[in-house]
This record gives sequence, structure tokens and C-alpha cells, in this order.
Amino acid sequence: MQAYLFILPFIGLYLFRWYLEFRKAVRSIRDFPGFRSIFDPANHLFSKRIRGIAYGNSMSWLTKHQDFVDCGLDIYSAEVTSSRMRFQKPLWHYKVISFFGSNIVVTEGDEWKRHRKIAAPAFSERNNRLVWDESMRTMLDLFENIWGEQQEINIDHIVDLTVPIALFIIGVAGFGRRIAWSEDGKLSGGHIVTFKDALHTVSNDLVLKVVLPNWVLNWGPTKRVRNFKVAYDELERYMIEMIQARKKSEKKEERYDLFSSLLDANEDELDGQGSKLSDSELIGTFCATTAHTLAYTFIMLALYQDEQEILYQHVKSVFRDGRIPAYEEMGQLSYSLAVFLETLRMFPPVCNIPKYAAEDATLVTRNTAGEPVQVVIPQGAQITIHTPGLHYNPRRFLGDWPRDAFLPFSGGARSCLGRKFSETEGVAILSLLISATGSTSRRNRSSLRDVRERKARLLKSKSAITLYPVRAPLVFTRR
Repeated sequence: MQAYLFILPFIGLYLFRWYLEFRKAVRSIRDFPGFRSIFDPANHLFSKRIRGIAYGNSMSWLTKHQDFVDCGLDIYSAEVTSSRMRFQKPLWHYKVISFFGSNIVVTEGDEWKRHRKIAAPAFSERNNRLVWDESMRTMLDLFENIWGEQQEINIDHIVDLTVPIALFIIGVAGFGRRIAWSEDGKLSGGHIVTFKDALHTVSNDLVLKVVLPNWVLNWGPTKRVRNFKVAYDELERYMIEMIQARKKSEKKEERYDLFSSLLDANEDELDGQGSKLSDSELIGTFCATTAHTLAYTFIMLALYQDEQEILYQHVKSVFRDGRIPAYEEMGQLSYSLAVFLETLRMFPPVCNIPKYAAEDATLVTRNTAGEPVQVVIPQGAQITIHTPGLHYNPRRFLGDWPRDAFLPFSGGARSCLGRKFSETEGVAILSLLISATGSTSRRNRSSLRDVRERKARLLKSKSAITLYPVRAPLVFTRR
């Protein structure tokens, strides 16, 4: 009892100091209205909102624009994305995705410029053409060798289809390693997992690397954790071997995959006495999220059959007489791109884009009456680009819409280098699959209540590194 009495004053002092710091922070933003909580909005311990305790790290997706409606203010982003030096990346939030090595996402300042100088040229038109060709090849291989003569294909969860497709394409267009649906699984070079399986496992369970410390991964308390650790180590080995083989090759064959282009650019930088990337930095450059966007696209098309029919008629007008269009004809598939971008608007891969103020700043927004409102942001304050709230209103995207209002790939100088890669892959896969099949949900009941329940079930989502559907069974029927 005496021990407890001894500790209580220290607890009281800590709470009092915390309260003073809290009040100081609130005063620094001039008591601007908003949700107040003990824990940072980026805290991963609380997924749901607890008043006064935690904002909830999934609430941006669940509430979308409602928080701004409750405050009576609109959302703002233009100056935050365009002023890279004033509003910088809080790199401490991004260290969790630097496990393969430093990369363009987790760097800032001169280090970021060094990464971008070497990485940007790899995302070329030649690589985009490779993405298009491999997307078509992968889908045709699926139709012929996996689905075969089946007229109706049941998919237990749509990501079980879209993730392998995306991985096969990133395998060849990203790493120069072609993967087939019917890969024989032969191992070489002392590997215990194929490149295909390693890439698939790491992609599916990447969140384990984020949430678990290394000692837990090395311990391997569950089969899932052990399988992930093996796949992670094997994938790293494969990539190191690819780098070494490329460096030792006497004849540099002309290849346009990202990895080869990145290696070439890195060697050119060395020849020019620049500062090249290390092997681990080269490995850390790759990331892809197109699979989940495509999953949401097929879910929405299954729910909205009229829109699917409009898309089908548009695709059919381009795929005349069963001919597969070339990359140069991608511009004709404007409705496919519109559907893909609309999915990104509704289901942005990243719901919160964190920034911090490198200096004192004042932003100007408007309230519901259209009156200007000043938002004071003190130096060091963390702010968030609330992507679902920004995207909530489709009327924003009619006519000559503001480009800073659509940020699935972020914006400004820090926008994603792989945007064209993703759009090319998405349009190719979506167009070819819709030309060959129609997607529906498994239970096609027609009552309004059933439709609402089905929609809620199929679109139930969670957010780890990116937003993804929990489980969405679909049926694809041959046309």
C-alpha cells in the first residue's frame, strides 16, 4: 500500500505535465475546432475511434468527409503538396517500409533527390509498353491454360485473382523475371522457395514485417510468421543474385524492366562520378498496389451491372474482331481508364498522407457559408492529407477539375513515379478481362435489403499498409 502511495504523486505530476503540453499544443493552433485525443491519429493500437482517447487509424476511410462536415469546413491540399520544402515528409512514419533498404519513399532533401535522379528514368515509355504487353500475355495465359473451357469461374476472394496477376506483371516488368501460371516450381541455386511463391507470400503478408519486431520474426511463433520469414529472406536473396548477375554480365542485353533500367542508371551515375545507390537501396525501390485497386474495380462492376455493360460496349468497340490492341492504342480505352481512376477516387490505396510543417504556416480554407477561414500551423506540427475526405465529392471531377483534388498517387514533386505503370497495368487487365467475361457477386438476390447487405459485405475493407477488401467472392462468366 505504501509503495502505491509513493508512486501516485509521480503519476499525478506526469499527468499534469502532459495536460500542460496538450493545452500548449491546442493554443498553438488557436483552439482550432477538431477531434482531441490522447494518442496520435497515426497510432496503430486503435482502429476505431474512442472519444478523448484515440482518433482511430481506420476512421479516415470510414468517416470520409463527415469530420469536415461536422466542423463546417472544407478540405485543403494544394499548398501542402506543392510546397515540398515547407511541408515535408515525417520520415519517422515511413521507416517501417524501409526494411529492404532505403528508397525514394523514405527519404527527403538531398537524399531524396539522389534516389529520384536514378529511379525516375526507369519509369519510361519502353517500360510502360512492356507492362502493357505482359499484362495482355498474363491474361491470355490465364484464359487458355487455367480457366480453359470453364464457362463460369468462381473466385472465393477477388484478391486471390488480382494479386497473382499483378505479381506476374511486376515479376517481368519490374524484375525481368517472367512467371507463368503453370510454373513447374523447380528450384536452383540452393533456394528453398520459388521466386513466384516468395513474391506472393511477401506481398500478402508484408504487414507482418511492419507490426512484428525482428526477434519475433526470427522466433517464428506461428506457421504464417515462419513462412513469411522464409519467403522474405528468399526474395531478398533472389534480388541480390539478380543485381550481382547483372553487374558481372559482360554483354549488357537491352532490357526495359524497371530493375534492369535502374541498374543501368545506377552504373551510369557511377561512371559520371555521381553518388550511386547501394544494393540494399536498389532493392528497396519496388512497391505495387494495383492489385487491390483492380479488386475494388471488379467488385463495383459486379454491383453495378449497367455500368459494366457500358464499359463492355466501349471495350468491344476497341477490341474489334477479337484483335488485341497495342500499347499505342491505350488512349482509345478512355472509359476503362475512367473506371480505373473512379475506383481510385472511391478507394484510395493510402487514406492518410502524413506531412509536417518545417516552418510556421497559415493555410486558408472556407467554411460551409463560403467564408475564408485561416488555419494556423505551427512549425513542427504534423498534418495529414485526408485522401477519402478529399475525394468524397464526384462533382469535383467534372469539367476542368483541380488536379490537387485527386491524390491516390499523392501530388506535387513527391507524387508516385509509378503512376503510369499502374494505369497501364490497370487499363490492360480490366479491358481484357471485361471483354472476355462478366463479373457478378455470388448471391444475386434482388430485394433492396439484400442488395444493401451484399454491397456492404463485398466492400468491407481494412487498412494495413494500403486499403484492401476483407473478402469478396465473385463469379466470372464467359461472354
